[in-house]
Amino acid sequence: MTIKEAILESLNEIKGITNYKEVCKHIIANNYYDFGDAKTPTATVSALLGDFIRNGDSRVKRIKGKGGTYSYYLTKNENEIGVDVLTQIEPNTKKSSNVKSYNERDLHTLLSSYLKNTGIYSKTIFHEQSKNSKDSHQKWIHPDMVGISFLNLQTKVSQTFLKAVNKADTFKITSYEVKKEINTDYELKKTFFQAVSNSSWANYGYLVAFEISDSLNDEMERLNQSFGIGIIELKQNPYESKILYPSKYKELDFKTIDKLCKINGDFSKFIEQTEKLLTATDRYVNATEKELDEFCDYYFKSDSEIDKYCIDKNIPIEKTTDNIV
Repeated sequence: MTIKEAILESLNEIKGITNYKEVCKHIIANNYYDFGDAKTPTATVSALLGDFIRNGDSRVKRIKGKGGTYSYYLTKNENEIGVDVLTQIEPNTKKSSNVKSYNERDLHTLLSSYLKNTGIYSKTIFHEQSKNSKDSHQKWIHPDMVGISFLNLQTKVSQTFLKAVNKADTFKITSYEVKKEINTDYELKKTFFQAVSNSSWANYGYLVAFEISDSLNDEMERLNQSFGIGIIELKQNPYESKILYPSKYKELDFKTIDKLCKINGDFSKFIEQTEKLLTATDRYVNATEKELDEFCDYYFKSDSEIDKYCIDKNIPIEKTTDNIV
């Protein structure tokens, strides 16, 4: 049995969440592997467990606990462990680094630029400006951003006909939950179900992240299929952003929309601007559309503007091959 086989066998027999020291003890106690004269077998096990994660091996997952220590478990045992157990370990996500970091909301302009390029008007919703913003019951009701797209019909006859039949079919509203990074299974579940809650009222719901670990692909697919929330990987060049998993359509929840309008001025104004555009006569459509565009979030007009913004905000800039011959 190789050392990696011994680690997998030990994780399988331990069943639950464990650390590298316990895995090493289990290997030695069961004579699964002879470490010989190695002075630090625990360090060897720790390094190899890390390799499983870094190499994207889907058989092993880990959780960062308080104090920054990692715990490991076999993916196939996840259902037996249970989500409630997995989410009990609150990760310490703060990084001790002298490198200046960016704020989560700095990503909103990147996202708004990506969305505008796909024909979606978007607006940041400042939850701290809501009435009773400290009420814990409102914690997971606000989306980070909201977007709207309109059905682009070419003839006035078809436009008038569709509006007369059902105005709700002329537009689609999307909720976005924006995160800087998702590196662990714990972070994925926590942010995903936050997106589920915050988008319950919208036609579509998306979890958006700037950095997403490749090791989470299988779990992202499972959650997407089960709950319908889509996932977008946001790029420093927003036009290179991509939908990893599409959101599933659902009908609007007007009761929740009404609640959000009552407690948040930004959201209420966004809905108001949408209604004005939907009901505008042909004479005022262009002016009303311009008013909505000016109310929504700013979006970039050039690539150089994007680069300058990312440098100013300390957002990591992806390396290019422009200078490679």
